[in-house]
Amino acid sequence: MIRKTRTLTAALIAIIAAVGLGIVPAAGSTWPRPHSDPLRPPPPRVPARLYKGPAGTNSPWTAVPTPFDADSMLLLTDGSVMVQQTETTNWWRLTPNDKGNYYDGTWSQLATMPNGYAPTYYASAVLPDGRVIVEGGEYNSGQETDTTQGAIYNPVTNTWTPVSPPSGSGWTLIGDAPSAVLANGTFMLGSCCSSSDALLNESTLTWTATGTGGAFNNEDGWSLLPDGDVLTVVASSSDSTQIYSPGTGAWTSAGNLPVPLSSGAEVGPQLLLPDGDVFAAGANGDSDIYDTGTGTWSAGPTFPVIGGQQYDIADGPSAVLPDGDLLLEASPGQQPPAHFFIYNGTTLTQVADSPNANLQPSFTGRMLVLPSGRILFDDYGSLELYYDNGAPPAAWTPQITKAPTRLHTGTAYTVSGIQLNGLTEGSAYGDDYQSATNYPLVRITNDKTGDVSYARTFGMTSMSVAPGTQSAANFRLPARIETGPSTLVVVANGIASAPVKVWVQ
Repeated sequence: MIRKTRTLTAALIAIIAAVGLGIVPAAGSTWPRPHSDPLRPPPPRVPARLYKGPAGTNSPWTAVPTPFDADSMLLLTDGSVMVQQTETTNWWRLTPNDKGNYYDGTWSQLATMPNGYAPTYYASAVLPDGRVIVEGGEYNSGQETDTTQGAIYNPVTNTWTPVSPPSGSGWTLIGDAPSAVLANGTFMLGSCCSSSDALLNESTLTWTATGTGGAFNNEDGWSLLPDGDVLTVVASSSDSTQIYSPGTGAWTSAGNLPVPLSSGAEVGPQLLLPDGDVFAAGANGDSDIYDTGTGTWSAGPTFPVIGGQQYDIADGPSAVLPDGDLLLEASPGQQPPAHFFIYNGTTLTQVADSPNANLQPSFTGRMLVLPSGRILFDDYGSLELYYDNGAPPAAWTPQITKAPTRLHTGTAYTVSGIQLNGLTEGSAYGDDYQSATNYPLVRITNDKTGDVSYARTFGMTSMSVAPGTQSAANFRLPARIETGPSTLVVVANGIASAPVKVWVQ
């Protein structure tokens, strides 16, 4: 949801009352999306190239010079980042420098999206084969359409391929849709405006219906759990939650929230933390915690009142730092100014603002976990890096059990290990944007020069975030890589494994 406030209409209330349970009409039913509120134009954006960086030397924020108005960001499996130019078909790639730093990396323009597809607020994911899928969009070329267009990007060939929408009555709109990559690597998509869900066959780009018994998807976010199920807080209800089981293809109740989180049919991000809890932020300033071990909910901390205004996350970003703390952006409703908070497992603590925080509400923010452990943040069109020097416990790191020791360019190899995907999806926003990074990257550092290269990973055997998961991934060296003795690590969600000695030829 963007630029306006959606409220429960009389039609929606009647539907909920008729169902009796307060959440679910028949599968395939269409959401009566309330579009009566006028569009609210955002505050003026500040071009990133004009920003000189934060004042002082102690700020956790570092500017990333950007030659365009940046929007959604996704981490490719070769360590580079692809970023959409706002409300256009244009995408750009940010490649880190030879030391692995992104703040002075190199920008290059990618292929444009096909058929005039220029979405804003859509479903997105990196697939196990390394391709990127984008589906739907509340806006297309700046116009509200809830489009059913979609496309898949191949970073090897730098090409986009259109993807047809799922068929059926519940798919007349996709819009700002929820999505998740399941533990088995299958991409799951929900329609913005119905209770319909579908699974993608990434080889044939065809869809299969799933998700019986599901609630309306409008404004919901999905969280992958350690057991492979998917959790959602139902935005159209005051306190309902559901769990999807890939084994049965059905949604069932996950219990009622101890504290309601929905406001104006909105909720905030929900994200699995490495300790097994899911933090769910509310659009009303409250939060709840789901314990995946016991399957129970408990009340979480409340966001503060600042300047006489209650802060909340009515759409907004969150990201897990390497030490397990959660970084969140909040604002008073859908108005600026925004502030940033850290959840440490118990309390919320305010931290330093980004340079453009005073201009933006939380729904304009985007967060992406980089392999360096820093968080890339879309600071209202400018890009910033957030850095926290906390370190992860050893038990959270990926563990390599088998890897080649002599490497040649042009040859594909396999690395095997434990927890190669990490223990969380990395970041979460909700229905408007997904940027999960629970897949392994291979980073190679030359012993002599300290220069860093990323191989391209693909063919992941699992995307599970369960502790102790055994999996494997293929990787291929870049054409230009320094030869000689080096070290190889696997990185997931900014956390690196212990190094393995290799020789690059």
